[in-house]
Amino acid sequence: MKEVAPGQKLVIPKLIVGLGNPEPKYNQTRHNIGFAVVDNLANIWQISLSENRKFKAEFGEGRSTKTEKIYLLKPLTYMNRSGQAIRAVVDWYKLPPSSVLIIYDDMDLPMGRLRLRLSGSAGGHNGMKSAIAHLGTQEFPRLRIGIGKPKNVTAESGDPKTISHVLGKFSPTESKLMTQMLDLVVETVEISLKQGIEKAMNLYNSRTIIIPED
Repeated sequence: MKEVAPGQKLVIPKLIVGLGNPEPKYNQTRHNIGFAVVDNLANIWQISLSENRKFKAEFGEGRSTKTEKIYLLKPLTYMNRSGQAIRAVVDWYKLPPSSVLIIYDDMDLPMGRLRLRLSGSAGGHNGMKSAIAHLGTQEFPRLRIGIGKPKNVTAESGDPKTISHVLGKFSPTESKLMTQMLDLVVETVEISLKQGIEKAMNLYNSRTIIIPED
Protein backbone atom coordinates (compact mmCIF):
# COMPACT_ATOMS: atom_id res chain seq x y z
CA MET A 1 0.00 0.00 0.00
CA LYS A 2 1.17 3.49 -0.78
CA GLU A 3 2.43 5.29 2.30
CA VAL A 4 0.53 8.41 3.23
CA ALA A 5 2.32 11.49 4.51
CA PRO A 6 1.44 12.59 8.05
CA GLY A 7 -1.80 14.54 7.98
CA GLN A 8 -2.68 13.33 4.47
CA LYS A 9 -5.74 11.12 4.16
CA LEU A 10 -6.42 8.47 1.57
CA VAL A 11 -9.28 9.36 -0.76
CA ILE A 12 -11.74 6.48 -0.33
CA PRO A 13 -15.10 6.55 -2.15
CA LYS A 14 -18.31 6.20 -0.15
CA LEU A 15 -20.84 6.96 -2.89
CA ILE A 16 -20.35 5.42 -6.34
CA VAL A 17 -22.40 7.04 -9.09
CA GLY A 18 -22.91 5.70 -12.59
CA LEU A 19 -24.17 8.20 -15.18
CA GLY A 20 -26.73 7.33 -17.83
CA ASN A 21 -30.27 7.83 -19.11
CA PRO A 22 -33.19 5.97 -17.54
CA GLU A 23 -35.46 4.74 -20.35
CA PRO A 24 -35.13 1.14 -21.65
CA LYS A 25 -34.24 2.42 -25.13
CA TYR A 26 -30.93 3.68 -23.68
CA ASN A 27 -29.96 0.30 -22.22
CA GLN A 28 -26.62 -1.02 -23.53
CA THR A 29 -25.77 2.29 -25.23
CA ARG A 30 -22.32 3.84 -24.98
CA HIS A 31 -23.64 6.77 -22.95
CA ASN A 32 -25.01 4.36 -20.32
CA ILE A 33 -21.78 2.57 -19.49
CA GLY A 34 -21.86 4.21 -16.05
CA PHE A 35 -25.19 2.51 -15.34
CA ALA A 36 -23.72 -0.82 -16.48
CA VAL A 37 -20.84 -0.44 -14.02
CA VAL A 38 -23.14 0.24 -11.06
CA ASP A 39 -25.36 -2.72 -12.04
CA ASN A 40 -22.25 -4.89 -12.17
CA LEU A 41 -21.02 -3.70 -8.77
CA ALA A 42 -24.48 -4.20 -7.26
CA ASN A 43 -24.53 -7.78 -8.57
CA ILE A 44 -21.03 -8.62 -7.33
CA TRP A 45 -21.54 -7.02 -3.91
CA GLN A 46 -25.14 -8.31 -3.65
CA ILE A 47 -26.54 -4.83 -3.11
CA SER A 48 -30.18 -4.37 -4.07
CA LEU A 49 -30.94 -1.30 -6.19
CA SER A 50 -34.44 0.18 -6.11
CA GLU A 51 -36.08 3.43 -7.12
CA ASN A 52 -35.80 6.11 -4.46
CA ARG A 53 -38.12 9.02 -5.22
CA LYS A 54 -36.48 11.26 -2.67
CA PHE A 55 -33.19 10.95 -4.54
CA LYS A 56 -34.78 10.72 -8.02
CA ALA A 57 -32.59 7.71 -8.63
CA GLU A 58 -32.05 4.00 -8.31
CA PHE A 59 -30.20 3.63 -5.05
CA GLY A 60 -28.76 0.92 -2.87
CA GLU A 61 -26.55 0.57 0.16
CA GLY A 62 -24.55 -2.33 1.49
CA ARG A 63 -21.02 -3.63 1.86
CA SER A 64 -18.36 -3.94 -0.79
CA THR A 65 -15.21 -6.05 -0.43
CA LYS A 66 -14.36 -3.85 2.56
CA THR A 67 -16.42 -3.80 5.73
CA GLU A 68 -17.43 -0.13 5.44
CA LYS A 69 -20.85 0.77 4.09
CA ILE A 70 -21.00 1.83 0.43
CA TYR A 71 -23.74 3.61 -1.51
CA LEU A 72 -24.58 2.99 -5.18
CA LEU A 73 -26.51 5.49 -7.31
CA LYS A 74 -28.00 5.65 -10.81
CA PRO A 75 -29.68 9.06 -11.35
CA LEU A 76 -33.06 8.82 -13.09
CA THR A 77 -33.17 12.52 -13.95
CA TYR A 78 -31.61 12.12 -17.42
CA MET A 79 -27.98 12.86 -18.06
CA ASN A 80 -28.00 16.65 -18.05
CA ARG A 81 -29.66 16.78 -14.61
CA SER A 82 -27.61 14.02 -12.95
CA GLY A 83 -26.30 16.41 -10.31
CA GLN A 84 -29.73 16.73 -8.67
CA ALA A 85 -29.71 13.10 -7.52
CA ILE A 86 -26.05 13.21 -6.51
CA ARG A 87 -26.57 16.33 -4.41
CA ALA A 88 -29.65 14.82 -2.75
CA VAL A 89 -27.66 11.78 -1.55
CA VAL A 90 -24.65 13.87 -0.48
CA ASP A 91 -26.89 16.15 1.59
CA TRP A 92 -28.90 13.30 3.13
CA TYR A 93 -25.84 11.32 4.26
CA LYS A 94 -23.65 14.40 4.87
CA LEU A 95 -20.90 13.14 2.56
CA PRO A 96 -17.98 15.31 1.42
CA PRO A 97 -17.65 15.65 -2.39
CA SER A 98 -14.24 13.95 -2.18
CA SER A 99 -16.02 10.71 -1.22
CA VAL A 100 -18.13 10.69 -4.41
CA LEU A 101 -16.78 8.61 -7.31
CA ILE A 102 -18.59 9.30 -10.59
CA ILE A 103 -18.25 6.81 -13.46
CA TYR A 104 -19.10 7.75 -17.03
CA ASP A 105 -18.29 7.43 -20.74
CA ASP A 106 -15.61 9.45 -22.52
CA MET A 107 -15.31 9.88 -26.29
CA ASP A 108 -11.80 11.31 -25.97
CA LEU A 109 -10.52 8.01 -24.61
CA PRO A 110 -10.19 5.07 -27.01
CA MET A 111 -12.09 1.90 -26.25
CA GLY A 112 -10.11 -0.36 -23.96
CA ARG A 113 -8.80 2.49 -21.79
CA LEU A 114 -9.96 4.03 -18.55
CA ARG A 115 -8.83 7.10 -16.67
CA LEU A 116 -9.21 7.66 -12.93
CA ARG A 117 -8.65 11.15 -11.55
CA LEU A 118 -9.02 12.92 -8.20
CA SER A 119 -10.57 16.05 -9.77
CA GLY A 120 -10.99 17.92 -13.05
CA SER A 121 -13.34 19.68 -15.43
CA ALA A 122 -16.45 18.26 -17.07
CA GLY A 123 -14.66 17.90 -20.41
CA GLY A 124 -17.88 18.62 -22.32
CA HIS A 125 -19.83 15.81 -20.64
CA ASN A 126 -23.32 17.04 -19.73
CA GLY A 127 -23.70 14.69 -16.79
CA MET A 128 -20.45 15.91 -15.28
CA LYS A 129 -21.39 19.54 -15.92
CA SER A 130 -24.51 18.95 -13.83
CA ALA A 131 -22.58 17.11 -11.10
CA ILE A 132 -20.03 19.91 -10.79
CA ALA A 133 -22.76 22.56 -10.74
CA HIS A 134 -24.74 20.83 -7.99
CA LEU A 135 -21.76 19.85 -5.86
CA GLY A 136 -20.26 23.31 -6.28
CA THR A 137 -16.78 21.94 -6.87
CA GLN A 138 -14.62 19.95 -9.30
CA GLU A 139 -12.73 18.36 -6.41
CA PHE A 140 -14.18 14.88 -6.47
CA PRO A 141 -12.88 11.66 -8.08
CA ARG A 142 -14.13 10.41 -11.41
CA LEU A 143 -13.55 7.32 -13.54
CA ARG A 144 -13.87 7.78 -17.29
CA ILE A 145 -14.38 4.79 -19.56
CA GLY A 146 -13.28 5.13 -23.17
CA ILE A 147 -15.96 4.69 -25.83
CA GLY A 148 -13.86 6.15 -28.66
CA LYS A 149 -15.29 8.17 -31.52
CA PRO A 150 -15.72 7.64 -35.26
CA LYS A 151 -13.46 9.43 -37.70
CA ASN A 152 -14.37 13.02 -38.58
CA VAL A 153 -16.48 13.39 -35.44
CA THR A 154 -15.85 16.02 -32.80
CA ALA A 155 -16.65 15.45 -29.14
CA GLU A 156 -19.00 18.45 -29.00
CA SER A 157 -22.31 17.50 -27.42
CA GLY A 158 -24.44 19.28 -30.05
CA ASP A 159 -22.93 17.47 -33.04
CA PRO A 160 -25.57 15.08 -34.50
CA LYS A 161 -22.87 12.51 -35.27
CA THR A 162 -21.69 12.72 -31.67
CA ILE A 163 -25.23 12.18 -30.39
CA SER A 164 -25.68 9.23 -32.74
CA HIS A 165 -22.43 7.69 -31.52
CA VAL A 166 -22.95 8.05 -27.76
CA LEU A 167 -26.58 6.93 -27.93
CA GLY A 168 -25.71 4.03 -30.21
CA LYS A 169 -25.16 0.47 -29.05
CA PHE A 170 -21.89 -1.44 -29.04
CA SER A 171 -21.16 -3.79 -31.92
CA PRO A 172 -20.74 -7.50 -31.04
CA THR A 173 -16.95 -7.11 -31.09
CA GLU A 174 -17.11 -3.95 -28.98
CA SER A 175 -19.42 -5.71 -26.54
CA LYS A 176 -16.79 -8.40 -25.97
CA LEU A 177 -14.24 -5.71 -25.19
CA MET A 178 -16.63 -3.83 -22.89
CA THR A 179 -17.33 -7.01 -20.93
CA GLN A 180 -13.60 -7.18 -20.19
CA MET A 181 -13.60 -3.44 -19.45
CA LEU A 182 -16.35 -3.85 -16.87
CA ASP A 183 -14.21 -6.46 -15.10
CA LEU A 184 -11.26 -4.06 -15.13
CA VAL A 185 -13.41 -1.21 -13.80
CA VAL A 186 -14.60 -3.40 -10.92
CA GLU A 187 -10.97 -4.17 -10.06
CA THR A 188 -10.14 -0.46 -10.20
CA VAL A 189 -13.04 0.49 -7.94
CA GLU A 190 -12.27 -2.25 -5.43
CA ILE A 191 -8.62 -1.19 -5.18
CA SER A 192 -9.72 2.43 -4.69
CA LEU A 193 -11.92 1.29 -1.79
CA LYS A 194 -9.13 -0.72 -0.17
CA GLN A 195 -6.08 1.45 -0.87
CA GLY A 196 -7.36 4.80 -2.10
CA ILE A 197 -7.95 6.53 -5.43
CA GLU A 198 -4.27 7.40 -5.99
CA LYS A 199 -3.14 3.79 -5.68
CA ALA A 200 -5.81 2.69 -8.15
CA MET A 201 -4.75 5.47 -10.55
CA ASN A 202 -1.16 4.22 -10.45
CA LEU A 203 -2.20 0.65 -11.14
CA TYR A 204 -4.92 1.03 -13.77
CA ASN A 205 -4.58 4.27 -15.74
CA SER A 206 -1.92 2.69 -17.95
CA ARG A 207 -3.87 -0.51 -18.65
CA THR A 208 -5.21 -1.21 -22.14
CA ILE A 209 -7.62 -3.89 -23.24
CA ILE A 210 -7.22 -4.85 -26.90
CA ILE A 211 -10.30 -5.27 -29.09
CA PRO A 212 -10.62 -9.04 -29.59
CA GLU A 213 -10.33 -10.48 -33.06
CA ASP A 214 -13.49 -11.91 -34.58
